[in-house]
Amino acid sequence: MLVTLLVSAAEPSCYSRFVNEWFCWQYVEDRHEQITDALVQHVAITLAALALGVVLAFPLALLARRYTRLESGVLGFSAGLYTIPSLALLPLLVPFTGLAPATVVIGLGLYALTILVRALLDGLRSVPDEVREAARGLGYGRARMLTRVELPLALPVAMAGLRVAAVSTIALTTVGTLVSYGGLGNLISHGVARDFRAELMTAAVLCVVLALVLDVLLVVLQRVLTPWTAGTR
Repeated sequence: MLVTLLVSAAEPSCYSRFVNEWFCWQYVEDRHEQITDALVQHVAITLAALALGVVLAFPLALLARRYTRLESGVLGFSAGLYTIPSLALLPLLVPFTGLAPATVVIGLGLYALTILVRALLDGLRSVPDEVREAARGLGYGRARMLTRVELPLALPVAMAGLRVAAVSTIALTTVGTLVSYGGLGNLISHGVARDFRAELMTAAVLCVVLALVLDVLLVVLQRVLTPWTAGTR
């Protein structure tokens, strides 16, 4: 009995063999290195997946805008990717990319196309025709008009889509635990398997906080890139 009491006293007060609370700051202090590593991995995979999604979505949006016959095919392809369950997509990529972060990044980048292609296409089409005509009258070529006129004016719509894609990607990153690269999802999976409430709750709260922080950062970035829209908000 005395040994049991001594062991119980030496263990953490809110998570142990005898106590399993949902909210436990002592767990955060004791496992801060593990939590930080998972958070950094989560952020890195999310940002890499979003970057890949933008790189792939941009030419697809340009293709759909220039060739209207291909629009339904491009949008159908990007939307169809989202119908593939993540539990199936990631294992399908493993033979080609292995059990590596690239597997998760590629899978999430493909999922992001559903939102990003549509957002970029809608953004480009939101540019008024009279603005394009004025740019042509000033001698703007196709490439210069795209980079100097159309893309800046399309940014508000495109950034709105990027914000949605960012939040979605943060949530989907947790599925990467299937290949051992799920960031905070690894902690969530371990917490569920071991009924470790403090670990599960901490990882889940960090996912929500991360989504809110990234959304705020994207809003700030949009305001910096589009200062001319400040008076119309």
